[in-house]
Amino acid sequence: MISRLRGLLIEKQPPLLVIDVQGVGYEVFAPMSTFYNLPEINAEVSLLTHLSVREDAHVLYGFLNESERGLFRDLIRVSGIGPKLALSILSSMELPTFVQCIHNNDTAKLIRIPGVGKKMAERLVVEMRDRLKSWNTSTTTASAPASNSLTQGIISPVDDAISALIALGYKPTDASRWVHAVAEEGLSSEVLIRRALQSAL
Repeated sequence: MISRLRGLLIEKQPPLLVIDVQGVGYEVFAPMSTFYNLPEINAEVSLLTHLSVREDAHVLYGFLNESERGLFRDLIRVSGIGPKLALSILSSMELPTFVQCIHNNDTAKLIRIPGVGKKMAERLVVEMRDRLKSWNTSTTTASAPASNSLTQGIISPVDDAISALIALGYKPTDASRWVHAVAEEGLSSEVLIRRALQSAL
């Protein structure tokens, strides 16, 4: 079991990033809550990880703190939720918002997350309520850096943000509409993604 990775961040394109650990590049899938706070490319980063073992692949998921990883592990214990959907849930709303939705039985907001229908939202409320009773979310809210491109290339922040939302499961038309609605010159991809997700939910 791989529990933590520390190395150089050499690539980041939501939801995928690559960490170079002594010459070995590890592909890691991470939620937007982690992406918002990653350092610049070629800087050192340390992530807590969860290894998902499938018949066709071993997939690593990375998180900046134990709260994120703990919620991810709680989510994949819910019937019908796999790692991909858990990642989408963590990316679509901040931890305090998710906890509030569960405690308030707010299924209407939950079903706006890609892959979460009415029955799944109801199941989330029922199965996650007790698990989240003791959670302290006061220190888990993260703010997006004002600068920091997600990629080192010629892709514009707007196109980058749209691609990220599509990779997270949102429809291309919705992703494009949300990003263009909040786009302003000079904004980084992270800020655009955060604002688009906030307007969507």
